[in-house]
Amino acid sequence: MSGKKIIQIDEKVPFLTMLPLSVQHVFAMFGASVLVPIIFGIDAGIVLMMNGIGTLLFILITKGKAPAFLGSSFAFIAPVGAVMASHGREYAQGGVVLVGVIGMVLAGIIYKFGSAWIDIVLPPAAMGPIVALIGLELAAVSVNGGPIGANLMGESASASSIAVFCVTLAVAVFGSVLFKGFLGVIPLLMALICGYITAICFGMVDFSPILEASLFTMPSFTIARFDLPAMLTVAPVALVLATEHIGHQIVTSKIVGRDLLKDPGLHRSIFADNFSTALSGMFGAVGTTTYGENIGVMAVTGVYSVQVIAGAAVISILIAFIGPLSALISTIPGDVIGGITFLLYGMIGTSGLRILVDREVDYGKSRNLVMTSVVFVAGLSGLTLNLGQVGISGMTLGALVGLLFGIVFYIFDKLGVKAQ
Repeated sequence: MSGKKIIQIDEKVPFLTMLPLSVQHVFAMFGASVLVPIIFGIDAGIVLMMNGIGTLLFILITKGKAPAFLGSSFAFIAPVGAVMASHGREYAQGGVVLVGVIGMVLAGIIYKFGSAWIDIVLPPAAMGPIVALIGLELAAVSVNGGPIGANLMGESASASSIAVFCVTLAVAVFGSVLFKGFLGVIPLLMALICGYITAICFGMVDFSPILEASLFTMPSFTIARFDLPAMLTVAPVALVLATEHIGHQIVTSKIVGRDLLKDPGLHRSIFADNFSTALSGMFGAVGTTTYGENIGVMAVTGVYSVQVIAGAAVISILIAFIGPLSALISTIPGDVIGGITFLLYGMIGTSGLRILVDREVDYGKSRNLVMTSVVFVAGLSGLTLNLGQVGISGMTLGALVGLLFGIVFYIFDKLGVKAQ
């Protein structure tokens, strides 16, 4: 990144420059964000609209100091799906609202007692691998097919999928290090365009959804209803979102070179994240979370401006109302999206390793070596801890293991027990 011009958080960008930068963020989040409503069989328009509104509220609440795009959270899939099957969609939304309320209460606790405890219970030897897991546990998604991954695995893999993936990835990788000037800050958008054109040449793009789409559409609103057992089924997701949020804020802080946990403060960002979740659940969308894909875009491009993120949020809202535009984005093959996320998820993983380097973690100490090792294995082993309808695995499980080790070693230190 040393050879690129950094566009900092508070910098203003001319509209004609901002537009493609914002579009780049929309493409990065679109596939994953609409996949969640597709799984639930609900209107993607209301989800895109609430994602955009939630992002704008996040920027407002954090005083424009924390660049983040809020998209659909995958953590809700299992418990919300269970409640939808047993109680109905509206009661599942009530559970999403409760998760948001729990998160806002947590924000109040953090405001009262501060965030210094994070370095105590999650020291760098644990936080580094936890942040790395945010990207590494998603790595397989890039190549396992579907709407957000390249079809490179198994007997169904095809030469055309491999070609589209390779073209997209090559432009993203070499564009990130070779493009100059304005192209140097939109390598992912250029990669998407090149990959899409390649997919068209291979006959992989179906334009019928664009031709059949209505010019204007209206998102489908559904008001939440509340039932205590149904809400409690979804409630454990609050733990997942809190862990994910802290990890995202730490990795974003490393990327932008500012301590976002202190300014604007973890209490503001975690409140904003969960307020968006509660609002989305109230009106028929799914719970939201800060998106690793967009963090990866910032890491690759060096563009951190919240104005660009706000532009992406506005575009997301517009897509919810303009049928052909939404249809156009939905025609992008997963092989193209996979070529981009293949790089993005790796960048997030590298950011976790950067924490270990920047904080000069001493692996001559057994406690650091053990902590990092167990966190990595817990997050990458595929092990799942079931809490009711919520499965804790991947980065969240790694964070719980790291938290446990951090607390135990802190107690050892206070008791004077020698832990090398």
